Amino acid sequence: MDIANFLIQLLNSVQYGLLLFMLAAGLTLIFGIMGVVNLAHGSFYMLGAYLAWSLASKTGSLALAIVLGTALSVVFGLAQERILFRHFYRRDHLDQVLLTFGLIYIFEDLRSIFWGDEVHGVTVPALLGDSIRLTDTLSYPVYRLFMSGICVALAIGLYLLISKTRLGMKIRAGAFNHEMTEALGINIKFIHAIVFALGVGLAAVAGMIAAPVSSVYPNMGAQVLIMCFVVVVIGGIGSVRGALIAALLVGLVDTFGKVLLPQVASMLVYVLMAVVLLWKPQGLFKQ
Repeated sequence: MDIANFLIQLLNSVQYGLLLFMLAAGLTLIFGIMGVVNLAHGSFYMLGAYLAWSLASKTGSLALAIVLGTALSVVFGLAQERILFRHFYRRDHLDQVLLTFGLIYIFEDLRSIFWGDEVHGVTVPALLGDSIRLTDTLSYPVYRLFMSGICVALAIGLYLLISKTRLGMKIRAGAFNHEMTEALGINIKFIHAIVFALGVGLAAVAGMIAAPVSSVYPNMGAQVLIMCFVVVVIGGIGSVRGALIAALLVGLVDTFGKVLLPQVASMLVYVLMAVVLLWKPQGLFKQ
């Protein structure tokens, strides 16, 4: 592998890892703070992709579709938390698993009713349609760099929100001890609603920016859900920092595994998870 091919695969692995982080960050926040095992999290990724395709088709602008889709996703997250998930915080994890597993089928049927079962493509904006030439025969798409930039910006924003704001302080307090936080006069139900909507929004944005690269197709959320859980387990349940590092590790192992060891590439990520859990059973970073 020459330096140009190595650079392309490295950029691909970072881009994939950052996209996984956006999904896993919402998942680990929801589980770490609210204690909810959300198997339907991949459906929010699918929702974002379909919103990107639908809104971009109607408005003619992917940027406008992302803005509108993000707002709609957050509202959808707030509604889901208020109508369903709020009643399951104190319930057994089995009840949560059954609820969210059922939601996967409900969301798939709703997707089929509203958008059909065809595979759709989302056009890359003309401004981001060029490629950066690395050699005479190799180039790298500008849009993939744009995807990485969006993910980095959101990761920084999430870090600042959780670490540097009063709302973030309340979120961290709620994750540490629900009862004590509520006893101090903090509205823990409001915190839960914000966290859930944030998680849904991050997953939907990931789906929207990935749509031009991966296409939009039925059941696309199921494929990323397993990888998200792998990232959360490796990083440590409830740790956003762990999710970032784990997502980048998974991106590197998965991308270079498919290039260097294609015969066993499908199992390398799970081997990585097993090694990490043997070393640190609670993940790289305990909450």
